[in-house]
Amino acid sequence: MIKLQVIGNLGKDAVVNSVNGKNVINFNMAHTERYKDAQGNQKDRTIWVECAYWTDRTAIAPYLKKGTQIFVEGNPDVRSYTTQDGRQGASLTLRIQNIQLLGTKNTDNAYTAPTTPIQQNSPAPINNISEAAPDDDLPF
Repeated sequence: MIKLQVIGNLGKDAVVNSVNGKNVINFNMAHTERYKDAQGNQKDRTIWVECAYWTDRTAIAPYLKKGTQIFVEGNPDVRSYTTQDGRQGASLTLRIQNIQLLGTKNTDNAYTAPTTPIQQNSPAPINNISEAAPDDDLPF
């Protein structure tokens, strides 16, 4: 099994479809990497990923809006195609297993955290060692 993890921004609002009685949330996301070319100029390279999230939990769909930054994890596939003018092309598709909202892009191009609370597990309490009785019988 191959698993792919991507952090990126939605290119447009997600769409909920029903296929053979099962719900699927479809969306495209862009991941942009910055690098320097041989001359030292900063360049951007954007990879678009077509995503399909097969789930009965479609309540997340209204939050998947254009520009929202998300983390996805799933099984990748590459599809080849021929355009109408005869050129060959390929697209990266991802069958989503896990999705997390990371934030939304505001007008200042800065990211804000999602408004829904993130549930965190609190660590188990640690017993204080100094509370042990000094006259414990130790086996050594």
